[in-house]
Amino acid sequence: MIFHEYWRSGAAWRVRMALGLKGLTVTSVTHDLRTGEQRDAGYTALNPQGLVPAIEADGGIITQSLAILEWLEETHPTPPLLPAEPMARAQVRSMCGLIACDIHPLQNLRVQQWLKAEGADVAAWNTRWIGDGLVALDTLVAAQGGGFCHGGTPTMADCLLLPQLYSARRFGVEVDGFKALLAVEARAMTVPAIAASHPERHPDAD
Repeated sequence: MIFHEYWRSGAAWRVRMALGLKGLTVTSVTHDLRTGEQRDAGYTALNPQGLVPAIEADGGIITQSLAILEWLEETHPTPPLLPAEPMARAQVRSMCGLIACDIHPLQNLRVQQWLKAEGADVAAWNTRWIGDGLVALDTLVAAQGGGFCHGGTPTMADCLLLPQLYSARRFGVEVDGFKALLAVEARAMTVPAIAASHPERHPDAD
């Protein structure tokens, strides 16, 4: 597998975490988002959106982190990152959707750059949209968690939570009140595969 990523990309970190939990080895190709390397013609020929992450495998290309996580779960099911019971699986996917659809797109690099160019109050924007999403997620995790976001073992939801908390702090969003989320983060970081996937431990980290 060839894994296209950037060390500080939250979406790429989701996949890097899952790869580590499943014990999979990949060839990493990095694209510096700050300098626009993801828009180079060679990469956009693979991924027309010019975004990371993407994975080349089995003669194909998979873009979008959630699609990659689902593919990894289907092709490398051990250890599982989705519960066995249908309701629990749906609840984990719901948490993932909350982050991937309702928080992350509103604070990604393209949006941040556009807001700054328009002279918008970027700090207020981030506090509103990241904060609102984390309030809801904290409530879900408090009800459904059992050490991790859902139950007592890491799931896809944990792969999305940690990068989102990391981004929230980068953007100046106060997270100390999210007790359930912080407890999950602290426990998750004791798992060696998760700790090793952290952006600041990436070989390309600043």
